[in-house]
This record gives sequence, C-alpha cells and structure tokens, in this order.
Amino acid sequence: MTLPPAHDRARERAAWIRAFHDAREQARTLVCFPHAGGTAGQYFPLSAALAPDVRVLAVQYPGRQDRCAEPAFEDIALLADEIARLLAEPQPASSPVLFGHSLGALVAFETAARLEHRHGVAPAGLIVSGMQAPYRRTASRLSGDDEEAALVALLGLGGTDPAIIDHPELRAMILPALRSDFRAAANYRLGSCPSLLSCPITAWTGRDDELTDGDVHAWDEHTTSAFHTRDFAGGHFYLDGFPPLIVEAVRTAVTRTTGSIGHSRSRTDT
Repeated sequence: MTLPPAHDRARERAAWIRAFHDAREQARTLVCFPHAGGTAGQYFPLSAALAPDVRVLAVQYPGRQDRCAEPAFEDIALLADEIARLLAEPQPASSPVLFGHSLGALVAFETAARLEHRHGVAPAGLIVSGMQAPYRRTASRLSGDDEEAALVALLGLGGTDPAIIDHPELRAMILPALRSDFRAAANYRLGSCPSLLSCPITAWTGRDDELTDGDVHAWDEHTTSAFHTRDFAGGHFYLDGFPPLIVEAVRTAVTRTTGSIGHSRSRTDT
C-alpha cells in the first residue's frame, strides 16, 4: 500500500486528534473521546488542569464544528478503525491511556482493542465513564431518526443548555452529528475485534445516572489486568466542566497505569 505524503498524514492527524496545551517531553498521554454530539473542545478544561504532566489529546469526530462538511460516522467499528490507525502511526514512544465518556466510552474501548490486537500497541489503560459494559448493552431506544427525540434525550441527561431547542442556528449545528452518533450507538454490536484487553480498566459513573452497578462492574470482563470502579455525585454528565475532584481522579487513574507524575500529589479516589 502506498502511503500519502507525510504532510498529508500530518494534516489528517491534526483534523482528528487535537492538542490544546504544551506538555513536557516525558509527559504521559491521555487520549479523550467525546460523548454523542460532543466535540474535542469539551476536554479543554481537563487538558489545562493536567498540563504539562499529562499530554491530553482529544478526538474530533467528523461531522461537527470545523469538520461539519465531512460525513459523520454511523458505525463505531469504522470510527475506531480510523482513530486506531492514526494513533498507531507512527508507533508512539509510550502507550497512551484512553478515556471515553458515554458513546465515547464505546469508541475508546473499540479503539483500545484495535490498538492492541491489530497494531500491536496495547494501551497503558482504559477509563470508561457513563456507559454499560459492551456485552451488557441492550438495544437502544433511539435510532437518531427522530430529531426531537434525539434532542430531548440529550437534554434529559443534563449537561446541555435547554435553550438549544428554541435556537434554530444551534439546532442546525448540533442535530446532524447528534443523530449520526445516536445511530452509531443503536447499531453498535460487540465482536468486530477481539474484546479482551491486557490493560487495566477503570469504570466510572454518576450516582444519579441510570446505569446499574452490574452495568459498570461488568467492564471487568473485558480485561485480564486490574479493574477499578468509582461513582461520583451527579447524573450522566457528572464530569461536565471537569471540576477538581474529577481532574484528580483522572490524574490518579493515569498515574496508576503509567507511574508517578511529577511531584507527590494527594490521592482523592478509592
């Protein structure tokens, strides 16, 4: 296979993988995956809080913001194929930790599986938030075909300004990507890639979310390594804005899989 010129590959990577802050040379890498309808920019506060000890990279899915002219993916497996390829080329100096919330948890998981089983780059760790373990998922009630249902569902989870419903321009910006993301979630099936990982998995949820303890603890079935879980005050978007408690939980999860970061810090999670 003939590879595109280096500058084209760099441009492609820059479109998909966003970095907001400088990091030191030996910084750990955390790759973040947005929720349905979400964008890479939602991880800006986390990047600011963790720099320069952690290099936060955020995935910008096609079909939104500056990529709105591109067709959105409606297949999580194909989306993960692209992201894993970009993360594996060139071979990273150190294995990243992957972190995904809601739909992003499934994309992060499938990307982790591809990195390990297809590219030989096992992630250092996987953090999943606000999502059932893949084999526990039931058929989605939302196909993405109903615009109003998609918006109501997103607003019902919290973390989104209700004014969007009455703002035609905002609706037009958000709905296409949101509907495609809901279709991707509805069509998701486990099994497109081997699903047992060798890296530790950390699973989080909000105490007022609809997920059960069984949904969260079932992520343990997808790793041969350590498993950690924790719940936080709040609903589905308990991590919105990344308050200090969540930042320190992320820092601890990254440290647990990659070693100590900088100077000694207090531990806030269990």
